[in-house]
Amino acid sequence: MLKLLRVTWAMLVTAALPGCGPVDVLNASISLDGLTVLHDVAYRPGPRGMMDIYRPTSATGPLPVVVFFYGGSWQSGNRRDYRFVAATLARRGMVVVVPDYRLYPEIQFPTFIEDAAEAVRATHRHAAEWGGDPSRLVLAGHSAGAYLAAMLALAPDYLGEDRNHIAGMVSLAGPYDFLPITGADIKLVFGASVTSPETQPINFAAANAPPLLLLHGGQDITVRPRNSINLAAAITRAGGHAKVELFDSLGHIGIASAIAPLFQFRAPVVDRIAGFVAGLPPR
Repeated sequence: MLKLLRVTWAMLVTAALPGCGPVDVLNASISLDGLTVLHDVAYRPGPRGMMDIYRPTSATGPLPVVVFFYGGSWQSGNRRDYRFVAATLARRGMVVVVPDYRLYPEIQFPTFIEDAAEAVRATHRHAAEWGGDPSRLVLAGHSAGAYLAAMLALAPDYLGEDRNHIAGMVSLAGPYDFLPITGADIKLVFGASVTSPETQPINFAAANAPPLLLLHGGQDITVRPRNSINLAAAITRAGGHAKVELFDSLGHIGIASAIAPLFQFRAPVVDRIAGFVAGLPPR
C-alpha cells in the first residue's frame, strides 16, 4: 500500500506544475468557497502586468498580506496556475496577491525584479481596500519567484524606501548564491550581468533585512539546499534574523506541491508559512 501511495503521488506531481504538465490536479483539490477572488488587477501596463488577489470573504479586521511570486526559471509561469497556493494561504487568514511579471526572452535581468517591485508597491497602496494590513506585508515565492522576493527584501535599489514596508520574507527552494551561472538558458536570462555579484541575493545580506524563513527540500537537485543554508548564515553573521528548515523527503517541485491539500501530508509547509506570517510584527 505504501508503495502504491508513493507511485500515485509521483504520477500526480509529475503532472502538477509548469514545466511538468498542467496544474489541474493541484488546482482541482482547491475549493474557492468562502473566498473572494479579484482577477486581472493591473499594476503596470501590458498583459504581464496583472495580478490576482485572494482573501477570506468573512474575515474581520485587516489581515496580513502575502505577495507570492511563482517560479519558472524567469522564462515561464502564469498567476492562474497558482490558485492552489493562493487559496490555501487565504484560508489560513491572509490576503494573497499573485502577480504575473515579464519573462525572458521579452526581457532580461533585472527587469523581472523591477516588475516585481511595481507589484509590491501597488499591493502596499491598495492592501487596505482588499481587507489587508499594509503594515504586515510579506514577500514569498517558489524557486525563481523566491529569488524575486529575496532581491526585493535585501537589495536596496529595487524598492528603495518602500523596502521598509516589508515585514518578512518566506521562500520555497530559492536560488540565492549560484555563481558561476552554468546553464545556457539561465545565462541568456541574465545577459550582460551573467557574472555580476549584483545578481546574487546573498551579496545583499545585512542586519536590517526583514526576518527570513527559508524552506527547502533536502532532495532538491534543481536548486541545491546550500542556497538557503548559505543565505541564512550570511544574514545571521550580519546581525539579522533568518531561519532555514529542510524537509528531507521533498524535492524542488514537492515543496511547492505540499501546499496543496492533496499533498499536505508530506510536510508541514503550510503550517510553517502560516506560523511565520502570524508571528511577524507590523512595520
